[in-house]
Parts: sequence; structure tokens; C-alpha cells
Amino acid sequence: MSHVSETWNPADTGVLRLPSGRLVRGRALRRPLPAGATPSFAVYLLGKRPPEVSWEARWLRWPDFRLPSSHAQARAVLGEAWARAGDERVEIACGGGRGRSGTALACLAVLDGVPAGQAVDFVRRHYDRHAVETPWQRRYVRRFVP
Repeated sequence: MSHVSETWNPADTGVLRLPSGRLVRGRALRRPLPAGATPSFAVYLLGKRPPEVSWEARWLRWPDFRLPSSHAQARAVLGEAWARAGDERVEIACGGGRGRSGTALACLAVLDGVPAGQAVDFVRRHYDRHAVETPWQRRYVRRFVP
């Protein structure tokens, strides 16, 4: 029996292809859930607990325009997201889908081998040109240690 990959369609809205080929979807929670496949695992970057979903999810406390409340938890959760993106549909989402999600996606790019100093540009080129909204979010990515 052959193994069928359970990852995203690269053409789907918000899907970022990392250099390793892993696909991760960034999303704005203020917008409706996109049509098609649902995540098998999601990381929600919000200041307050997210609503319940029917798939496995982690909540990383991360207030809007800020940084994660726990850097150790952020490293752990983003590491899990990166590992699971190898063969699962992983979603990274915040309210608007740009600042916190872009920062987290840039950190996943660092985990995937993109130099930390180039990760924000990588995400802006391949995900959203407005991703990673604040100077401290950019600094967080530059200092992110895999």
C-alpha cells in the first residue's frame, strides 16, 4: 500500500513552500476558513484562547503586534509545526495573517535552513509582501535559534 501525502496543495491560498519542500499554510482567522482541505495540525498565535476546532491545535499566547509570551514555548511549538509539515497539513494563523503568522513562518524558514537574516525577505517574497509587521518581530526572526 502506498503512502499518500497529506500536505497542502501548493496552489492553495496562503501556502508557503519552504526550501525543503515542506508546505505550510498561513491564514487570517478574521477571514472565513478557505474552501478545500482542513488542517491536520494548527498553531494559533493569539493573545487569548482561540475557539475550538475539529483538528489538533496548539495555542501560543502572542498578543497582536507583539512577540510570543514564552520564547521557549514558541521554539517548541514552531519546531513541532515544522516537523509535522513534512507529511501533514500544518496551518499557522493569527488575526490578520501577516504580522504574527509571518513572523512564525519566517521562524519555520529558519528551522528549514534559511539564514535568519534572510528569513523575513523569504516570507515576504513567497507568502505575503507585508508579512512580519514590526521592527521587534523582524529582530525576533533574526535572533531565532533553531
